[in-house]
Amino acid sequence: MDFFERNPQNVVAMTDFQADSGFSALSQVEGYWDALRRSRLMPKRSEIDPRGIESALEFTFILERIAPGMARLRIAGSHLGDLMGMEVRGMPLTALIAPDGRRQVCDALEEVFQRPAVCEVHLNAPAAFDKPALEARMVLLPLKSDLGDVSRALGCFVARGTIGRKPRRFDVISVTSRAITAPATTSAPTEPSPGQNPTRQSGMAEDAKPFVKGRRSGDVPYLRLIKTDTKTD
Repeated sequence: MDFFERNPQNVVAMTDFQADSGFSALSQVEGYWDALRRSRLMPKRSEIDPRGIESALEFTFILERIAPGMARLRIAGSHLGDLMGMEVRGMPLTALIAPDGRRQVCDALEEVFQRPAVCEVHLNAPAAFDKPALEARMVLLPLKSDLGDVSRALGCFVARGTIGRKPRRFDVISVTSRAITAPATTSAPTEPSPGQNPTRQSGMAEDAKPFVKGRRSGDVPYLRLIKTDTKTD
């Protein structure tokens, strides 16, 4: 698939994923996204490299937010085209969804872009004439654009079963979202409370004595000057 600019510094090997009833591609894509973001809320769109998710590319897509609750497919794997029976680039994501479920997907998109959050959607396509039943799952993962705004998303859509007559559209069964947060950073040192000796150290250290006129208070001077007024004839 020819849709990602190759970025050799952002290839993360994802070879340890186990099959999840035919939906392992979702775990692979989310694991790749999570590895790229490191200590940040999310990675940038420009960091995505197709070689990091090579075995899941046909199920992967990139979204661009165009209005509240609306996003179009900028880039899409062959699996989405197979489901629709046409080229899907430029189409809204809701083109894959039956009318009754589109509001739920729009709300999920707002969660992804505004909260931000990771959303997983469970879907199915009921059986009809020459259309076997399909079970599907989709994951949506926020990305920053080159301008720094959260207006892109990395997604993965997997439908399991025989596609049959096209196009296929899906009913929404459930939507699960979770807010994303950056890992906690080390807290800054706190100021000493009133009355607390700032020189007190932990462990076996002793309190430091204040320094007064060249020596610490309480110390006995090491040298003393003795003056006599004895006169000699």
